[in-house]
Amino acid sequence: MKVALAQISPILQDIEKNFNLHLELIEKAKNNDADLIVFPELSLTGYTLKDLVPETAINPDNNDLFDKLKRMSRKISIVLGFVEEKERGIFFNSAAFFSKGEILHIHRKIFLPTYGMFEEAKFFAQGKNLSPFKTHFGKTGLLICYDFLNYGADYALFSQGVDIIIVLSAAPGRGMGDKQAFASSHMWELMGEAISRFSTVFLIYCNRVGFEDGKSFAGGSFVYSPEGKLISKASYVEEDLLIEELDPTLLKKARKKLFYKRDNKPEVIWRSLNKVVAKDED
Repeated sequence: MKVALAQISPILQDIEKNFNLHLELIEKAKNNDADLIVFPELSLTGYTLKDLVPETAINPDNNDLFDKLKRMSRKISIVLGFVEEKERGIFFNSAAFFSKGEILHIHRKIFLPTYGMFEEAKFFAQGKNLSPFKTHFGKTGLLICYDFLNYGADYALFSQGVDIIIVLSAAPGRGMGDKQAFASSHMWELMGEAISRFSTVFLIYCNRVGFEDGKSFAGGSFVYSPEGKLISKASYVEEDLLIEELDPTLLKKARKKLFYKRDNKPEVIWRSLNKVVAKDED
């Protein structure tokens, strides 16, 4: 399995130019024999849309751009971010997985940050489901940015038997760390290492770069192995097309010596969470 991470800097609200950039990078990935290409969160629109959300929304069931992506996905699977109008006037921050000429799955962002510089819950409805789906790479789960930092979401995918977790992100850079990285990048990498190891999955994280509405985005897209080892990482500041071959036998190797999947007890967690919810409702 060869995966390409398209770490781009989308142009705010310019779907046409962003779509053409997607096509260009999809072709490059195909020419490098990639099986899958992953784009960042809201890659078709840019992130800080605010009241532009309705103007950039797409109905996946009736859209010429998505029809073209479906056709292209016969040769390479594609994951990208977009504004979805599921029903009239209801908008989601969504990610779509295209493969074999169809949309296999759409994930709608569940955890919408609305504090400080973030205003997502003002403009987007909240997703409700964490549902893995079958691909020819293995059982796969999608998350969008802040979903990934809520480890309950990762655990829900793990408990449903995923082999791959794909995270689309538009994470801003904060503070200065070492190696020309933002200090905030360490948080995402730490989460990538922990979730990949304790879930024994391939963890694919694609972030965006560039500046938008006075905000700087942190790049640093990465892939971790099912043993929690960094396989590859993109630039922190530049657009990048990171292409990496993933060895599926690493899943078996990791699960042979790390027994988290075998020993998982979701029913125990379920009973405990039921008590928490019941208490909150009192």
